[in-house]
Amino acid sequence: MRTMAEVTRQGELIAGQGLTLHYGGQAVIDGVDLAIEGGEIVTLIGPNGAGKTTLVKLLLGLVAPDGGRVVRRPGLRVGYLPQRLQVDPVLPLDVSRLLTLTHRASRAAQQQALAEVGVAHLLHAPVQGLSGGELQRVLLARALLADPDLLVLDEPTQGVDFNGQAELYRLIAGLRQHRGCGVLMVSHDLVMVMAATDRVFCLNHHVCCHGAPESVRRHPEYLALFGPRVADELAVYAHHHDHAHDLTGAVAADEHEAG
Repeated sequence: MRTMAEVTRQGELIAGQGLTLHYGGQAVIDGVDLAIEGGEIVTLIGPNGAGKTTLVKLLLGLVAPDGGRVVRRPGLRVGYLPQRLQVDPVLPLDVSRLLTLTHRASRAAQQQALAEVGVAHLLHAPVQGLSGGELQRVLLARALLADPDLLVLDEPTQGVDFNGQAELYRLIAGLRQHRGCGVLMVSHDLVMVMAATDRVFCLNHHVCCHGAPESVRRHPEYLALFGPRVADELAVYAHHHDHAHDLTGAVAADEHEAG
């Protein structure tokens, strides 16, 4: 097993080593090794119930493993976008209040984070009135307020239409490039996520396969889970999605108009 010094020397932000967790006598996570370096996007994919969100909780220290361990770079700052956020429709909650529910942030910092994800105009908007894409961007801005070394995004395109998903993945890639942070994503959007990540871990309680998207989509265990038709669709999308979308999901006339 790598020590903390070895993790730091190798440039890894966080590493899970032999992680195992049981629920009701069943292995939900079984001997998983996974590491994320600064400046890379790593995506967890797999069928429903494969343990993707549970693995994220283990890495973040929200759940203790039955076996294995997690090593984090000292002082690691994490920004987290949860899988689901349900807000009572009668709760008087605006975006500014949502951004500061768990930690303080100045009005200027809130405005800057919202501007970075393209929704600066929503600072005082009621959360209940946001579209799916707007809410995910607001939650992403909330994660950025932590000035993270590592962004952890659990289904970041949930509730967003197909075109809007493509633009959100483009935004995440831009944040990685601009901030230099690592990104760990959980996604079921197989068609698009393969074009938006550096490495893929295919999980079904254990790591079925991992590596660059092109190698994973042809791996026998990946094909056994998702089928060759999905692999062919991924290849078409990765090679032909050469345009951007604006916040409404429409194709932008120029790349710089999408935001």
